[in-house]
Amino acid sequence: MQPTSPKLLGALLAALLCSGLALAQSQDPAGQSTGQDPNAQPSISSPTPQQPAPPPPEKAKKGQPGSDAPIASPDTVKPKNSKDDVDAVGNRSVGKGVNFYSIEREIGLGKSLAQEVERSSKLIDDPIVTEYVNRVGQNLVRNSDAKVPFTIKVIDSDEVNAFALPGGFFYVNSGLILRAQEESELAGVMAHEIAHVAARHGTKQATKGDIIQIASIPAMIMLPYGWAGYGIYQGMNFLIPMTFLKFSRDNEREADFLGLQYMYKAGYDPNSYVTFFERIQADEKRRPGTIGKAFATHPPTQDRIENTQKEIAKILPSRPEYIVTSSEFDSVKGRLRNVMFARKAIDNGPGKPTLRTRTEQTDKQKTSPTTTDPSSDDDRPTLKRRTDTSP
Repeated sequence: MQPTSPKLLGALLAALLCSGLALAQSQDPAGQSTGQDPNAQPSISSPTPQQPAPPPPEKAKKGQPGSDAPIASPDTVKPKNSKDDVDAVGNRSVGKGVNFYSIEREIGLGKSLAQEVERSSKLIDDPIVTEYVNRVGQNLVRNSDAKVPFTIKVIDSDEVNAFALPGGFFYVNSGLILRAQEESELAGVMAHEIAHVAARHGTKQATKGDIIQIASIPAMIMLPYGWAGYGIYQGMNFLIPMTFLKFSRDNEREADFLGLQYMYKAGYDPNSYVTFFERIQADEKRRPGTIGKAFATHPPTQDRIENTQKEIAKILPSRPEYIVTSSEFDSVKGRLRNVMFARKAIDNGPGKPTLRTRTEQTDKQKTSPTTTDPSSDDDRPTLKRRTDTSP
């Protein structure tokens, strides 16, 4: 085979250049070719100076507090320890620490406290409402680190709140169910309370109080019956359930951390927890004092909201879909609203005895035109003291 001459190479290069120029001229202004290979990659044309391209919208950074868009979860997560590992929920010990109470004693304590609560509260006994709330709660319990069975009941109260006693005795106020707009919001608050029980915050708190009292009153062991007397003294203090509901900031932070994992593992959208807290905060700004009534034991402060957002963006892997709400949640809310309305109508109905304070009675007597002073009635019998007559 003879080598190609320089003249022939030059002619070939010139022909290739001419064909490329012709192809470029055959394209329309939009960058679409009129006769090019359909398998060729389309060209990207830059915007003309007359029509500048709009700037791309700024995306909220993952974990950035205060962003309007939901916090996005990472595609992959590498947990540093078991507490950060959502897949390890249920197979880890989150209630470790100094605790004078065994699980059995904690359940017994919670049972006695629950009896005090139910003696002073009015429960919702509608079977459909109670079954639904119990089912939502038990689903969260199955996806938690709790080591005790849960008994879940609904209290007839307008306050937006829920609380769980040691040993798994859990109460949800009807006001919380009616205030939640989605099932996932209700599940978020319930998961937070379940986390308090799973981490054994109530008995840990009581243990700290025991240690302080033991250190401050060493003479207690000199009482009759020794330590038995001290145990009776402590037992009297346990009649106040609020002792086991006021937690420290660290306890609340841990309950947020764990509760968010529980609702996520149960399939709920974790952003609903943030949404509900932000709505409660907005209510507080419009009507000061709302948080004090709604979440007196754990107010939704801004730092808690920010920490929750950071957790979503850090340790919760993204999912293709989440449970947000259901038609059953809406029907249960409507039924609960009717139950409470009917009960209030009965309580405020005619013929029901009412209590009036002494002040109201006095004011009514002052304003009544027909009221006269009883002491000025001439027909009223009078009593006279008998005079002593000496014999």
